[in-house]
Amino acid sequence: MGKRLALLIINVCRAYWSEGSPLDLLSNPEAAASPDSMRRLLSAARKSKIPVIWAQVRYNKGLMIDGGIQYKKSQGCSIWQDGDKRGMDEWLPGLTSEPEETIIFKKNPSAFFATTLTTELQLLQIDTLVLCGVSTSGCVRATALDAICHGFRPMVVGSACGDRSTAIQNATLRDLDTSYADVVSEEEAIDKMLAGWS
Repeated sequence: MGKRLALLIINVCRAYWSEGSPLDLLSNPEAAASPDSMRRLLSAARKSKIPVIWAQVRYNKGLMIDGGIQYKKSQGCSIWQDGDKRGMDEWLPGLTSEPEETIIFKKNPSAFFATTLTTELQLLQIDTLVLCGVSTSGCVRATALDAICHGFRPMVVGSACGDRSTAIQNATLRDLDTSYADVVSEEEAIDKMLAGWS
């Protein structure tokens, strides 16, 4: 890890932890438990005044035109459309932003693509991103890839990420750790964040 860390929490909302949701991950016990790990990471970041950044999907065009081709592939994305009545885009208890924390609204898997994330991290002189959220094989992976391409060090906390199955989760983490990120334990990430910036 580098010297100036930020915690980036990706797509945390009810959709992934609600039975009947098109994005439900509850059938995977590791994914079901991941919000508890995220809460501990969040607590450590706030305790040490490490910047916390939230990446959330948001669509606001009629007929989901701003969902692009991804919406044609995965229509479950409509839960993030403004005005959707299902409430699946709501925060989870204990995983909500505070006023001084940044929320990046995105329309694509990566939190970097067509957002201000790169600029904001550069202005804060961040060199390392501690990544957690969902789904591991989708938005977490895409964000980790873009992070390393933009010169940031992506540290993915495996226990704080979730996916549809253990097999998909493990294969994605293994691939990320091989080439594109460092997959770290919750304990390692918390220890580094509690140490603060050096």
